[in-house]
Amino acid sequence: MANEFVIGVLRLLALFAAALFQPVSATEVEGVRLWRAPDHTRLVFDLDGPAEHKLFTLQNPDRVVIDVSGAKLAAPVEGLPIADTPISGIRHATKDKRDLRVVLDLKQPVNPRSFALRRHEQLPDRLVIDLHDRDKVEEKTIEQVQVRGERDIVIAIDAGHGGEDPGALGPGGVREKDVVLAISRQLHKALDREPGFSARLVRTGDYYIPLRDRVKKGRQLRADLFVSIHADAFSRKEARGAGVYAVSSRGATSETARFLAQRENESDLIGGAGSLSLSDKDDTLAGVLLDLAMTATMNTSLDVGTSVLNSLGSFTHLHKKKVEQANFSVLRNPDVPSILVESGFITNPQEARRLRDPAFQKRMAEKLSEGIVAHFKARPPAGSWLAANASRIDRRHTISRGDTLSGIAARYNISVADLKRANGMATSMIRVGQTLTIPSG
Repeated sequence: MANEFVIGVLRLLALFAAALFQPVSATEVEGVRLWRAPDHTRLVFDLDGPAEHKLFTLQNPDRVVIDVSGAKLAAPVEGLPIADTPISGIRHATKDKRDLRVVLDLKQPVNPRSFALRRHEQLPDRLVIDLHDRDKVEEKTIEQVQVRGERDIVIAIDAGHGGEDPGALGPGGVREKDVVLAISRQLHKALDREPGFSARLVRTGDYYIPLRDRVKKGRQLRADLFVSIHADAFSRKEARGAGVYAVSSRGATSETARFLAQRENESDLIGGAGSLSLSDKDDTLAGVLLDLAMTATMNTSLDVGTSVLNSLGSFTHLHKKKVEQANFSVLRNPDVPSILVESGFITNPQEARRLRDPAFQKRMAEKLSEGIVAHFKARPPAGSWLAANASRIDRRHTISRGDTLSGIAARYNISVADLKRANGMATSMIRVGQTLTIPSG
């Protein structure tokens, strides 16, 4: 009996030892992707689990070396679009019989940064390598464009998501990042056709920009307005309609606004904001100062948002008939009025078909432009060409649902009689879609 007990114990110890010394399965690199942005190149490794890594550089010739602990490459690196990047070639090998070593041969020196992103929703664990150009001339804060001695009104157009972050996905594989970039480019063209306006794209291609950098870009441009374009999703497929949002420091005005803000604010978890240094700031103090400064721009954001919403309402269904508010990170700009436009719900099959239609994208952009232009013609900023020439510019207002003649007259600070006279109206009857000429006050 004793011998059987000893044999049983020995068998258990053998099983335990076998389990203890069984080699751990390697982390696999399941995919490798690359994007080029104006000032950096991003390389992303999709992993089937978390892994430690080290990054260092070598010279003569210039190289970036990435060691991934206990990993093996199960995806091809050949065929990546490296032609317009600082990378001349990519090599890989096994180091110390267990680690993956990836070597990036370079055409010129770069400033590399790396960080890990944990699994998020449908996205796997990822290792992100950003190669920042050293010889990239920092974009200077643009000088306000002069038109006949007066500055243009600058509109910063931010196409949401991009690169690693596709945004919301709709039926048929339509991606939010593609739809909103197309609308943003059309909006850029429409605004640039307007005298006294100058539009700038925050994102010009398929690459990701962290939310904080988008806000920073709006300030660098000294923009009069920051417009973030989206086509988001909701938990119910029947949700539909365009919407306009401004930032709120007191919570969301609806469940939809709260949900959308939460999704958009998670963008940095998907696209990867990289490491941020806040060591010189007291977070509580910075937050208080930001809230105080933003109070000065929030009312303007709501005003321009209302004008844009009215314009959109004459063209497409509105999710809500008023500007909603929520704590969108991309709108937290202390001195630039900012709005976020939902061009529609990409999870709604009917709206997804419209959103991918170039004709709809162009029409959406034209209506956005009309709303923006109408706001600034009614309230031209001091020192702008628009302000200097206000008496010679025909302002126009497109009637949307809920408009009244008296309300329009009050908005533009003119009398109802002058408004009717300028448009040859015998009565106060108006119709949705009708365009009125707004006389100078």
